[in-house]
Amino acid sequence: MISNCPHCQGALKFSPAQQAKIDQALNNLKPGQRLPLKCPHCAKPMNLDAAGNTEGAAKAAPAASAAAAAPKAPEPAAEVVKPPPPPNMDWLKSKKNEDMQFDDHSRDVPMALVLHGDDNMQHLIKSAMEALGYQAAAVNSPEEAIHETMSISYACVVYHTGFEPGGLKNSTFHNYMRKMPMSRRRYTFYILIGPEFISLYDIQALANSANLVVAEKDMRDFQPILHKAIPYYEQLFGPLLEELANYGKK
Repeated sequence: MISNCPHCQGALKFSPAQQAKIDQALNNLKPGQRLPLKCPHCAKPMNLDAAGNTEGAAKAAPAASAAAAAPKAPEPAAEVVKPPPPPNMDWLKSKKNEDMQFDDHSRDVPMALVLHGDDNMQHLIKSAMEALGYQAAAVNSPEEAIHETMSISYACVVYHTGFEPGGLKNSTFHNYMRKMPMSRRRYTFYILIGPEFISLYDIQALANSANLVVAEKDMRDFQPILHKAIPYYEQLFGPLLEELANYGKK
């Protein structure tokens, strides 16, 4: 006896009285005749033979059994978007003994501002910046740094993530840099230093609204890292900044 609609596959459940009437009607069928019924779910007609089956149901049963017996293919794993790998730092070995001075045309006495709470690291950063042609200055508070950047056009700002308590998220100066108008921000090379970074990893720099990130463990190589990163930035964006200046977007 048919148990599912051959059209919608809905389950067919009959009361004892309904089943008795259907059985009686099937028993009274003459050869070749069929008993017409309507599916209570989709209302499509079903023509039952003397055995209580339809032609569609007979054909569908083996297919359904085969489908149930066939092993299910494993679902494909969700695709995970992987960020690009961090840069290879092997080039540092060949740069250690090279001259780290910038070309004279890079900038005319560019200014650099250093925000680092450790005096020794502050001195290291300032020395590296000065060796590359910058005039470097240091500040002792975020308020002083904001005042300096508002009154002086600094070509480079170096900020250590431990300069203020609470990390970058709660940093007064970092949030000031993030919200700085682009007419000024585009001319400032913003460097973040901290133990959470991978040196020269552009994805981290972009995610933190900076131009360059430097790992704290790589600070002994701070000068060659700058020598690689800053000229590359100027080569990449220098023509664009010149065009913006020509159109009055300073």
